[in-house]
Amino acid sequence: LQITDCRLQITDCRLQITDYRLQITDNRLQIIDNRYFMEPQLNAHNKVEFPPMHTAEHILNGTMVKMFGCPRSRNAHIERKKSKADYELAQAPTEEQVREIENRVNEQIARNLDVTIEFMTRDEAAELVDLSKLPADASETLRIVRVGDYDNCACIGAHVKNTSEIGTFRILTHDFADGRWRMRFKLENCPYVE
Repeated sequence: LQITDCRLQITDCRLQITDYRLQITDNRLQIIDNRYFMEPQLNAHNKVEFPPMHTAEHILNGTMVKMFGCPRSRNAHIERKKSKADYELAQAPTEEQVREIENRVNEQIARNLDVTIEFMTRDEAAELVDLSKLPADASETLRIVRVGDYDNCACIGAHVKNTSEIGTFRILTHDFADGRWRMRFKLENCPYVE
């Protein structure tokens, strides 16, 4: 993606950029001309996820927070074929609630929501998202991933551009022990093309 002949004014930083070339490549924003260069410094990511599954996890996290008031998953293992996520809950969800989770995730996928990225400072992000899982050595500039109007999260992973690329979300199994509800899930009929 390359944006040219753009005017951008950042007032909170008292920085005005006019008639510069903006370029976003490999999840990095660059503002370039012969005199000026700025690039947000983000932490390296240790794994490349399957974008549809990782984006489905964002929707799942948003659903769990909305339904149960719990934190986002504290431990997730996201893979192409099947994934798992752990949630801190006082009790196990009923079978009816498990089906409701699956239905709500699929409702959001079916909305064909755009997945967008925004860069902001930690202070700005703290007003929008939960930063409790953020590593201590995370950069000052954070990458916020938005799944339409449904979910916002600081994340450096790979995502689809639109939820229409995800397919159908299915919960395979789940168990509960010591305040931890673990669920395993997969995607069916995923149309995503790499």
